[in-house]
Amino acid sequence: MEEKMGRKSPLIVSFGEMLIDFVPDKAGLSLADSTGFLKAPGGAPANVACAISKLQGNSAFIGKLGDDEFGQMLVDILKKNGVNTDGVCFDGEARTALAFVTLKKNGEREFAFYRNPSADMLMKESELNMGLIRAAKIFHYGSISLISEPCRSAHLSAMDAAKAAGAWLSYDPNVRLPLWPSPQYARDAIFSIWTYADIIKDFKGRVKGFSVKTIDTTGAGDAFVGALLVYLAQDPTIVENEEKLMEALTFANACGAISTTQKGAIPALPTISDALQLINSKPRASNYFTRTFMLFLVSSVLISILFSFIFGHNKT
Repeated sequence: MEEKMGRKSPLIVSFGEMLIDFVPDKAGLSLADSTGFLKAPGGAPANVACAISKLQGNSAFIGKLGDDEFGQMLVDILKKNGVNTDGVCFDGEARTALAFVTLKKNGEREFAFYRNPSADMLMKESELNMGLIRAAKIFHYGSISLISEPCRSAHLSAMDAAKAAGAWLSYDPNVRLPLWPSPQYARDAIFSIWTYADIIKDFKGRVKGFSVKTIDTTGAGDAFVGALLVYLAQDPTIVENEEKLMEALTFANACGAISTTQKGAIPALPTISDALQLINSKPRASNYFTRTFMLFLVSSVLISILFSFIFGHNKT
């Protein structure tokens, strides 16, 4: 497995938002009661890009940041994590997005976003690096970039260009209802591009996860998705071979589990050796990361079987 994951992968491009997460230094307190916060880079598409690179994959990020200290910090973090930043641009007026994260005692979180508007919402079609997009083997994106113009049009144009160039489209709805005008608006927008994603109906099932000491679940699904996309880019036949798919999902589950053992998303992302050490040292058990497969493989990595679960159970 290590030899396979260590090979140079085809390019995977992530499109969308990158922001600063402010994570409380103590879990179990409300934002009002928290006395200190740790600054951590975040944003689901950027997290995925860094997860891919951390696993020795070939990743690039396309998005827009504020031309401020936070924006400069974030692009430096992408570079330090080995992510191609040729698709990053800056806005001279809008600020980089911020999110304050409330950590519950079990490591689960709630978000309070500051985007009014933030730079990522102002990405224009003319600012897209089409060369990167057309070079992608996999083009990964979320739904937050669909909320408003001009980013929505840029998103659709990028998706069309990637599809026309032969890329697989990987879609993570990443539902954050507080950011949308209404739940119905979110549902309509998310479903409006649903059929563009590459759909896999070969297999369905459950893969056991790993028991770890969870501190912060922020970015766990992104670590999972990044790992699976690396496998898929290197060997697309995993979608036709159940044994290979199970191997990939086990590895992705391990990556997701490890990412919950530290605060913040990008700082907690594992390496190949980290994941293999967990796989080889701990018995698997039915826990949170079994459900990660059931949700995130469905929503982020080309399988649409359970999307209705998200809205049907009012998950945010």
